[in-house]
Amino acid sequence: MIATSLVGSYAQPDWLIDREKLRGRFPPRVRALELWRVDPRYLEEAQDDATRLAIADQERAGLDIVTDGEMRRESYSNRFATALEGVDVDNPGTALDRSGHPNPVPRVVGPIARRHPVQVRDLEFLRAHTSRRTKITVPGPFTMSQQAQDDHFGSPAEVGMAYAEAVRGEILDLFAAGADIVQVDEPYMQARPDAAREYGLAALKHATDGLPGTSAVHICFGYAAIIHDRPSGYSFLPELAATECDQVSIETAQSGLALDVLDGLADKTIVLGVLDLSTDEVETPEIVAERIRRAFPHAGPERLIAAPDCGMKYLPRASAYGKLEALVEGARLAARDGQ
Repeated sequence: MIATSLVGSYAQPDWLIDREKLRGRFPPRVRALELWRVDPRYLEEAQDDATRLAIADQERAGLDIVTDGEMRRESYSNRFATALEGVDVDNPGTALDRSGHPNPVPRVVGPIARRHPVQVRDLEFLRAHTSRRTKITVPGPFTMSQQAQDDHFGSPAEVGMAYAEAVRGEILDLFAAGADIVQVDEPYMQARPDAAREYGLAALKHATDGLPGTSAVHICFGYAAIIHDRPSGYSFLPELAATECDQVSIETAQSGLALDVLDGLADKTIVLGVLDLSTDEVETPEIVAERIRRAFPHAGPERLIAAPDCGMKYLPRASAYGKLEALVEGARLAARDGQ
């Protein structure tokens, strides 16, 4: 069997979030409360209901590993990043995003620390509504350091390590609360490989080495709805072999990535992105199976988890669900061929 999973996010309902506003801007780094359609008094209840629907869709499609769909998030990173001490989000700074555009970002004004667990309730809610294996995602320390303006530390490496300490504390709390897999999202390692080698990898290792549960790291070329041009290969990937993360999540469908890159990750389970999120068109199971089979010379079925390329939050809900069904059936077809 080849297991199946989301990378993290699933399509949020239109009654929950203004999807046109969401698609019309870069992923927010500070809070973006204007995206929510629901009165703040009822927002948590609405997010809970949307999470139930996301879990139900994953189970109905047949996914083996279930996430909460990140229904409570305006972006993959800002829910965690804006909850930290030492960060001023009311008077934001500015930083360039991976496409080179300036974006409002949290401004680091003091020592970074968690005030409290940020996502433990999210995980507890997920576990209360599924009996399947669970995964929850947290933004990576290097990526958050690139999405902030430092007015305190004066050293990019120190900023990254401060975020790493906060991320590690969150991960430990998530495992203590029963998470089966905790995934760290580090897309900026691909976008800024030189800085990632200089100090980002050390920050990631500080956050993830020696953990008491299964850990994953996701690295990608950006949301397909935002970043349209894809390179033909990763600028930062073999370096992840030096981490103790059990799983490495990559995208291959839209980029047509040459999969000999997996030869350098022989000790890792590969979360293989095989759904193209640049189009609403639902792939056939046969297309998905062929994308999975491309990995077999470099990683056998026992080392693969089939997944979308990245988060699915920008897709229409019907398309997102159809792609999940194709993912599950495609993984079954590929697994039979790989026996």
